[in-house]
Amino acid sequence: MVPTEAMRLLLAERGFERLSVVGRGVDAQRFDPARRNATMRESWGAGPDDLVLGYVGRLAPEKNLGVALAAFEAVKALQPRARLVFVGDGPMRAELAARAPDAVFAGQRSGDDLAAHYAGLDLFLFPSLTETFGNVTPEAMASGLPVVAFDYAAASQIIQHGRNGVLVRMGDNSAFVREAVATATQRASREAMGRAARDAAMRLGWDGVVARFEAVLLHVMHGAEHGAAMPRVDEVMQSPLA
Repeated sequence: MVPTEAMRLLLAERGFERLSVVGRGVDAQRFDPARRNATMRESWGAGPDDLVLGYVGRLAPEKNLGVALAAFEAVKALQPRARLVFVGDGPMRAELAARAPDAVFAGQRSGDDLAAHYAGLDLFLFPSLTETFGNVTPEAMASGLPVVAFDYAAASQIIQHGRNGVLVRMGDNSAFVREAVATATQRASREAMGRAARDAAMRLGWDGVVARFEAVLLHVMHGAEHGAAMPRVDEVMQSPLA
């Protein structure tokens, strides 16, 4: 079982057989825009109408975080009160702090505290090119945030470009910056995408993931005696993303 269709195709090209896509879910009760906290935003130096861009995850070179910094700098040139928040830790923290001294480094967070940090953002930047899935994408979407991400992994599965987020061609860092600026500076469109992102995430509950997991197992069990191939998930049951 693999988490995305892209991973299934990649492994199939390399000779793996009997592959089935079973994605991951999100707790949309925990990750909820209702957890937005004005006091927390004030601690970041952001007022009610100030734009806050953010990233959640490991602060490491493979996450391509220089692109997030470039996007923020381009946004700040147009909106000087914009803020950037990093949630997480890792070997790049000192370097990022030196390059972006005004950024907020919230450190490692978990549980409801993590959910509140998501909800305090206005736009989620996810420039990583090294994910097998990327759990932060559905978590951000459940929190009511449009996500700007490269078109692969979880993003390619659940983001509909221009409707509930933004997809950028793999590796096109300049396009990522342009799309981030365009999304950040168009408030009405950004907020509409955030609402659509929340709606999409509501269909990604763990109950559905578990049901798909069980359906694949049952199919294999019943077909084993006859040498049946392991099915794709859309051959087992209707996808909740349809």
